[in-house]
This record gives sequence, C-alpha cells and structure tokens, in this order.
Amino acid sequence: MLNYNNPIKETKEYSGFKIEEVKPIMKLILRGKKREFLSSVGKSLNMLLPTESNTSTTSEEYTALWLSPDEWMLYSNDKINENDNNYEIENSLTDNIVKTNLGAVTDVTDQFVLLKLSGDKIYELFSTGSPFNFNDFQNKNGSVTQTLLAKIDVIIHNIDKKNVNLFVRRSFSEHLFSWINDSASRL
Repeated sequence: MLNYNNPIKETKEYSGFKIEEVKPIMKLILRGKKREFLSSVGKSLNMLLPTESNTSTTSEEYTALWLSPDEWMLYSNDKINENDNNYEIENSLTDNIVKTNLGAVTDVTDQFVLLKLSGDKIYELFSTGSPFNFNDFQNKNGSVTQTLLAKIDVIIHNIDKKNVNLFVRRSFSEHLFSWINDSASRL
C-alpha cells in the first residue's frame, strides 16, 4: 500500500495560467542498452521507446520520456489506485527485462510529483526561472527536457504549446509550487 501524502493541496488559476497536481500516476524508470532490451520493452508495452534525444512516445495507456541514451521514464496516462502500488506492467517488465539481465526497472511513483500546467503563459513563466531556452522546445509537441526551474531539477514534457507536464522530486515540490504561484501572480 502506498504511503501517499499529497504535497500540493490545491489547484491554482491565474489569468492565462493553471497549475494542478495529477495524482496518483504510476512512474517507472527503465534502464538498458541492448537491442534486446528495446525489443522486450516494446513487446511488453505495445509501444516503442523513443530513441531520439529529448523526445517522447505515447500509447493509449503509457507515455515514455527519453532521459538519456539508456534511460527512460514511463508513466501511466490514467490515474491509478492509490491504495496499491503493485503494477501489472512493472511485474511484466521485471520478468522480461530484469530477470533476463537486459536492464533495470525502478518504481519512482512516490519520488516524483506530476504537475500539469496549462495556459498561454507557461513558457513566459519558465523563462523567468530557468536557464534553458524554450524557443524551439515550445513548438515541438512531445519534446522533453531536464533542466533547472527556480534552482530545482525538473523534467518538462511539452504536450502542446498550452499544456505541459512537469515532474519534480517530491521533496522539492512544495517549494516549486510556491515559486510558481508567486511568479504566476506577476505575469
């Protein structure tokens, strides 16, 4: 059973901007280098992992984010039962990848908080707290980056120009949420 405590207690809306936590969402880190790893994951998920840097792939059930040449974050597109942290796909991936020495599967569901940001001013907000240049990024649907936002490590997944999924470690989520609220109120 998950010991799931919710660090973000509210949804905030400003003119042209909205932020909310999406919970609970299953999140797994997949690591592997071999061609057999990619093939086995593809068969288990019924989708291919992205192999081009800073991209993502999506199926009906899951989204995979490219994090490095041998690392991906897989998250569920739908909410999960927060009273159970036994995921069928994790068990399947463990059987097909870990037990065959092709790679590793790590459950990071409790480690990362998923914040959904929507509106016209997302990238205006990001530019006030990040050294990353979002000019090209915001025009590429499905693009992914790992960067700093208010001096906090984040993973940003560009769904489209007005919708972004932002992953932040749980221990920094309240501070980042506070910074976003403060910065968004000034946009």
